[in-house]
Amino acid sequence: MSQPTGAETTGRYLVLLDDKSVAAGAREMNRVAGISAASTADSATRAELAAADGVIFQELGVAVVNATPDQVTRLTRAVEAPGPIAVVEAERVVHAYTAPPDADEAAAVDESVFTWGLQAVGANLCSATGKGVRLAVLDTGFTVAHPDFAGRAMMTQSFIEGESVDDAHGHGTHCIGSAAGPRQAAGGRPGYGVAHEAEIYAGKVLSNRGSGSDSGILAGIEWAIANGCAVVSMSLGASVRPGTPHSQIFEQAATRAMAKGTLIVAAAGNESNRPGKVAPVGHPANCPSILSVGAVDVKRAVAFFSCGTVDTVGQVDVVGPGVDVYSSWNVEDGGLGMHKRIQGTSMATPHVAGVAALIAEKHGARGWELWARLAQTARRLGLPSTDVGAGLVQAP
Repeated sequence: MSQPTGAETTGRYLVLLDDKSVAAGAREMNRVAGISAASTADSATRAELAAADGVIFQELGVAVVNATPDQVTRLTRAVEAPGPIAVVEAERVVHAYTAPPDADEAAAVDESVFTWGLQAVGANLCSATGKGVRLAVLDTGFTVAHPDFAGRAMMTQSFIEGESVDDAHGHGTHCIGSAAGPRQAAGGRPGYGVAHEAEIYAGKVLSNRGSGSDSGILAGIEWAIANGCAVVSMSLGASVRPGTPHSQIFEQAATRAMAKGTLIVAAAGNESNRPGKVAPVGHPANCPSILSVGAVDVKRAVAFFSCGTVDTVGQVDVVGPGVDVYSSWNVEDGGLGMHKRIQGTSMATPHVAGVAALIAEKHGARGWELWARLAQTARRLGLPSTDVGAGLVQAP
């Protein structure tokens, strides 16, 4: 069994099933370990899911199960033998990525009309708006009554037990604002949304305290795929130690998502403290088939907190604006109204997701083509690719 090195875990387990026969995998789990899991394909009720030993995300071919040590041993043995059970991993705890404020003041930039982030990616000069493209943001939910989003096409879903999609944390509302907020905010404030006419799918996979688990992310990804989302933005994850293998289960989930036309974009993480410390890309952004996003500041320099490529496991693929980012917030914040400035690779990720939505609209690109267009048109920064990948993404 794959055990996340140094990671905080929930006590549950992820099981990757053969995508050619998920049903056979479910039967095999029951046969070898006595585990009975409900499938999302069966439209199981909440009560039925609670009574089962776990749930199978049918679109992804992944089960999340409660298992005793003896059952885990049996599942692990089943992995070693030919059959429909491919991988078993401990389920991780994940968090919203946050970074401390920089001691240095941001360089002066005219943000009277558009934020510096929109200007940096060229969204303010782009004719594409994201119209007709479904963009999912999996995070702490969304402030559904935010005045800047009145009349916008939006679908919401909470995957956190006992919590509505409404965002009492703020992180998710900020990310959704950068990805798909307005170009003309109320009160003369700067426009801050990259794909301002995209159809927003707000999935709450992190609690109001900013934490969640692998199963919540997987549930959100499956929901996004089922709804035909072209892009999934995830400003979340868990830190890893150098050399820690990426999750085989999330890698398979990402490749299966790509096969269905859904690109997953994820934050690289904020554990660095440059120049002295560069931390590795975190989970799940370190998976090869998930587009990993680092952060740059207004001077196009790598943010001090941005994780980098330090080993052969994970790498930074592209970067986005991630320092002193102005966007929507869940409550009044002093003179900023329901807006706030924060920073992190969390802020860079929705900028990249928004640009992806613009490219998806303009070129009809999906999956790997969308990834390729993001990388090929990125602005080269004259910095090591280990820190910025292909460069700063640019609107088409």
